[in-house]
Amino acid sequence: MKTTVQLLRNHIDEQVTIGAWLANKRSSGKIAFLQLRDGTGFVQGVVVKSEVDEQIWHTAKEITQETSLYVTGTVKKDDRSPTGVELVVTDIEVISESVDYPITPKEHGTEFLMDNRHLWLRSKKQHAIMRVRNEIIRATYEFYNKEGFVKIDPPILTGSSAEGTTTLFHTRYFDEDAYLSQSGQLYMEAAAMAFGRVFSFGPTFRAEKSKTRRHLIEFWMIEPEMAFVEHEESLEIQEQYVSYLAQSVLENCKIELETLGRDISMLEKIKAPFPRITYDDAIKLLKEKGFDDIEWGEDFGAPHETAIAESYDKPVFITHYPKDIKAFYMKPDPERDEVVLCADLIAPEGYGEIIGGSQRIDDLELMQKRYEEHNLSPEAYEWYLQLRKYGSVPHSGFGLGLERTVAWLSGIEHIRESIPFPRLLNRLYP
Repeated sequence: MKTTVQLLRNHIDEQVTIGAWLANKRSSGKIAFLQLRDGTGFVQGVVVKSEVDEQIWHTAKEITQETSLYVTGTVKKDDRSPTGVELVVTDIEVISESVDYPITPKEHGTEFLMDNRHLWLRSKKQHAIMRVRNEIIRATYEFYNKEGFVKIDPPILTGSSAEGTTTLFHTRYFDEDAYLSQSGQLYMEAAAMAFGRVFSFGPTFRAEKSKTRRHLIEFWMIEPEMAFVEHEESLEIQEQYVSYLAQSVLENCKIELETLGRDISMLEKIKAPFPRITYDDAIKLLKEKGFDDIEWGEDFGAPHETAIAESYDKPVFITHYPKDIKAFYMKPDPERDEVVLCADLIAPEGYGEIIGGSQRIDDLELMQKRYEEHNLSPEAYEWYLQLRKYGSVPHSGFGLGLERTVAWLSGIEHIRESIPFPRLLNRLYP
């Protein structure tokens, strides 16, 4: 019977065949232990010299790392194994031999591993990270489908900026200027006026030569937008969503979290509601902690976010930022015009901002004023203004960065490990 590693536990004491690669091996004079992987998981294959013919034993002793195989054997229960089983091997068929595989069990530097990303994905740690990433994506679709959202896909090439032109990648779209998308938000606002509650999930690009472990030039973002939803309700949806992701990973990625050495007690705390602190109070907190490099009206850097997050054991919302450091479309607080109805959600353990969101301006005259203040092209943004002209309603939205969320829930140090195939620029500017 042909099966997969993931399904071996359903075939205890049965003889099966799996297609696999040799991840690693060790042996004594009488027993060889083969670490096998097939994409669905890892399992140990045990070859006992006295129980197989001489050719099978010779193959088990000589096969090299990443050689592809068909392995036949009997599935045995093994409570010491993360998968709960092992395979007592009776036959090995080599499909294709691997010679001088460059990523060995020894330690390698991050740059070497990133340059060999196409092969590094095969490792147990990378396999675990990508499984967690896949679970976050699966849970995202499940959450928003349950909540009545419709998925809408905004364009990747755009004619305008969502938040500013300084971090745009410029290209040409036939004979016109075009840019790689920073965000699908503006388009999602249009979709929300048609469908009520929508979300997008796609790649975004920021032309920032950042030298931190938290940033990528290309990353994926989930962006919900909601008509008839104001600031407070939006925060509640955000914390419910993040809680749902954390609990889904805990429930469905136990083996992967164990492989990564993740402290799951930290994830078990991730349940709504989340604490909230205003920007004003965050400035005061930082001053109390000895930070003299931040003043009211300035944006927070990574050290500031980390210091704020250290005061909490779950994600924390920082709300009501100054209007002048936030995007043009954010709605001012009706009771205090110099701040806007917005929030950044800061993950614990030093992982930084995972969500940025706000209530959007729904007043036509105020949006026209913002156009003037930000020198926005009336021609390029006329369609966005029309959303306020034809049946405007209170609406809110936010964006969650997938890679940073994967890094946080996985407990990994470097955000680049959370994206399958970083582009060249992501290696040049980590």
